[in-house]
Amino acid sequence: MFCKRFILLIDAYFQQYQKTINSCLVVQTNRIACDKRGTYEGFITGEIFFADNSLLHVREFVDVECGVNRLMYLYQYMTESKTLIFRYDNTGHHRKLELLTYPHHKHERSETNVIASSAPLLEEVLKEIESLCMIEIS
Repeated sequence: MFCKRFILLIDAYFQQYQKTINSCLVVQTNRIACDKRGTYEGFITGEIFFADNSLLHVREFVDVECGVNRLMYLYQYMTESKTLIFRYDNTGHHRKLELLTYPHHKHERSETNVIASSAPLLEEVLKEIESLCMIEIS
């Protein structure tokens, strides 16, 4: 497969990831670990805590050699009492649902409520949380 060499190195992706978190208005703190697996590959895992005491668990395995290719991702947003609000992931365990976006999907409010979804970027997930937190805080 031919691809133009992408300028972004994994360290730059990690920096942008943290910058995205820091720019979110409702983030209180975070515990993000970035594990460099090569010049272009890395694993991100951790938790982001919000002003309303909700929390987002994140996991990404990403390859940035030919663009940003998130080989695996999970964004699980939960209340302070650990009740699921939503989870985006690309685990291939819902083939039987025949979602047009398979393996990408979203769980809304429960493990069993699974809907089709594109693969959101962290920035999009944080914007969604920001709007939910603003409603809760207001």
